Amino acid sequence: MKIVKVLIVEDHPLIVNAYKQAFEHIAKDKTFLFNIDVALNLDEASTFYNNQSYMAKCNLVFLDVQVPVSSDKSLLSGEDLGLKIREKYPETKVAILTSLSDNYRLRSILKGIDPDALLLKGDLTPGELIRGIQSLLSKPPYYTVTVLEHLRRSMTTEIDIDSTDRKLLYELSLSTKNTELCEILNLSKAGVEKRKRNLKIILEVEGESDRELILEARNRGFI
Repeated sequence: MKIVKVLIVEDHPLIVNAYKQAFEHIAKDKTFLFNIDVALNLDEASTFYNNQSYMAKCNLVFLDVQVPVSSDKSLLSGEDLGLKIREKYPETKVAILTSLSDNYRLRSILKGIDPDALLLKGDLTPGELIRGIQSLLSKPPYYTVTVLEHLRRSMTTEIDIDSTDRKLLYELSLSTKNTELCEILNLSKAGVEKRKRNLKIILEVEGESDRELILEARNRGFI
């Protein structure tokens, strides 16, 4: 029997319970024994991430993208944590479970993290979750049907929204002043304005005001 160490970063108890039931089902054939830890927010997840001995033995990490921002604002989403795990612990398999279905948002996740599994909550059934976990254990990657459709339609586009863009959107949502934005993002005033213009093009926002940009970014799950 192989022991598999699992970290779940998810703030919805029903989803956490669904994970546990799926792991219990898979464990019935006694091929795997799952040791599961749960982080309900990014502060708790950071505690696990910063524990090098823990992460060195962690086999699977399941991340929800939309979890509360860490208290020090170093992690704005589960995507940020996924990027850090990919960089520092490349042997750990990373799976993303999210309700986001916007094409640009999915592209950002796929290109940035390159997860071993990407599952949309709208596609998910108990059987789908079990298949996703089994694929992670044997032959990743695993994508649900909506993700596969997205890959077929739009992976040829060159438009990207990177981590600096996402931090800019987050700071705009907090009404951070332009002078402070330059310092926080390490960009010139012209650099900040250029990124705003590009984001408005990508998100198809008209007008000079930042308000519409913030609303559209929030609607698509970037904030």
